[in-house]
Amino acid sequence: MKEIELKYGCNPNQKPSRIYMEDGSELPVTVLNGRPGYINFLDAFNGWQLVKELKAATGLPAAASFKHVSPAGAAVGLPLSETLAKIYWVDDLGELSPLACAYARARGADRMSSFGDFIALSDICDKDTAKLIKREVSDGCIAPGYTDEALALLKAKKGGSYNIIQIDENYVPAPQEKKQVYGITFEQGRNELDVNGDLLSNIVTVNKEIPQSALIDMKIALITLKYTQSNSVCYVKDGQAIGIGAGQQSRIHCTRLAGTKADNWFLRQSPQVMNLQFVDRLGRPDRDNAIDVYMGDEYMDVLADGVWEKTFKVKPPVFTREEKRAWLDGMQNVTLGSDAFFPFSDNIERAYKSGVKYIAQPGGSMRDDAVIACCDKHNMVMAFTGIRLFHH
Repeated sequence: MKEIELKYGCNPNQKPSRIYMEDGSELPVTVLNGRPGYINFLDAFNGWQLVKELKAATGLPAAASFKHVSPAGAAVGLPLSETLAKIYWVDDLGELSPLACAYARARGADRMSSFGDFIALSDICDKDTAKLIKREVSDGCIAPGYTDEALALLKAKKGGSYNIIQIDENYVPAPQEKKQVYGITFEQGRNELDVNGDLLSNIVTVNKEIPQSALIDMKIALITLKYTQSNSVCYVKDGQAIGIGAGQQSRIHCTRLAGTKADNWFLRQSPQVMNLQFVDRLGRPDRDNAIDVYMGDEYMDVLADGVWEKTFKVKPPVFTREEKRAWLDGMQNVTLGSDAFFPFSDNIERAYKSGVKYIAQPGGSMRDDAVIACCDKHNMVMAFTGIRLFHH
């Protein structure tokens, strides 16, 4: 197929719309089901690049959950603990395949943002992964292939209209990429940066000890940032992104946004949240919404008399600011990546509150000395990559 006609572009009034190969060659994708739209394909192609690179860098199956051309979550296929399986709502599915674990992690990191996502998988979609996807609210999936059982499950989703894309995993794009803005063509070389150990060898802090697990997390952070709208930072722990801040004009706001998401990921594992008793009829999205409100400053929106009964079997106690801070003090060994240098040490101080121990960033700020000193104060390890990862 050389061209796929789309219903419309970014918005319904933007017609006509299509994707095609400018050189007239065949497209490297096949639509197996549904009718993906313009934004679906943007998410699919960005997500595919991310998971393909994660797999190459770590040797593990990878998955990404994309929304509006930035990842809501990205992860590799490490086994799930009982706690993670429970907060990701997959504890009833039994032991999952590595690929399914990767998607459970990618989806579970920020379930509010992943609602209605487009999924990217590095490996052939298996039955376990399809079973997980089938019951989540999602727009579509891209993968190098699908088993017969997985394809049958996914084709039955959304009344038979679920978007399923297969991509040629051997496809190599042209070294130059182009796009048009206001009728003007932009051209640049593709960002083919290889995120490897050498990129993380320039450790500028007093503490220079990076365990293998943190090295993997640094790779995940940097590869995720390659496909996240800038400014962007990414918090990672145990093989998955736990907080992604995208598209912020100020880096400290980006660090705060992603840090809040990372905090919420950890707060979901607290006894106060794990012990919430939901009414039987409440679906997963409504539970996610209720948890998000319960953990936030507007908790009375779900705890007020006459309201809580719609969500909980038993009225939960208020999760106080002091209790939340005490729990968050137990979050440790988090990795933070940044797509450009940290201009001020306030970013480091905010990261420290979310348990950050390891940092990967380009360096090159006039205030690098202050940033390094702040890391040393907290016994953090920071590597300067020397490479910026802006993505627009």
